[in-house]
Amino acid sequence: MILPLQPSGMNNSRLDRLIRELGGEVDGEPGYWRFSAMGTTLLCVTDESHDRMRIMTPVAEIKDISEEELRSCMEANFDRALDARYCIKGDTLWGAFIHPLNSLREEQFHSAVRQVCEVARNFGTTYSSGELIFGDGGSE
Repeated sequence: MILPLQPSGMNNSRLDRLIRELGGEVDGEPGYWRFSAMGTTLLCVTDESHDRMRIMTPVAEIKDISEEELRSCMEANFDRALDARYCIKGDTLWGAFIHPLNSLREEQFHSAVRQVCEVARNFGTTYSSGELIFGDGGSE
């Protein structure tokens, strides 16, 4: 039997506190923040009415990415990027973490920040979120 996640009660006010506790520069307002962590500039966007949030950072311009690199990103989404993902919006490749807002726990927020920073940093090398590799990491 699978039990549903219990809502943590995460909201813009609590998320604002967590972002500011990271200690870096923070711009924006609840619902849209630009902040720094691990030497990376991140954006966090929420929609409380639809219970969604995302943490993201630009990784590269699409015009500068080879087909092989793009394929590596997609493969990493399967086993190395874990909860963070490589994704495309417009002309930009992004590292992103997307989650329901209300059930987000503080530990998940901190893990998400680390993972998004790591997928950006590891683009072109391991393409890893730095946490672990799901399965054996093979190419099957």
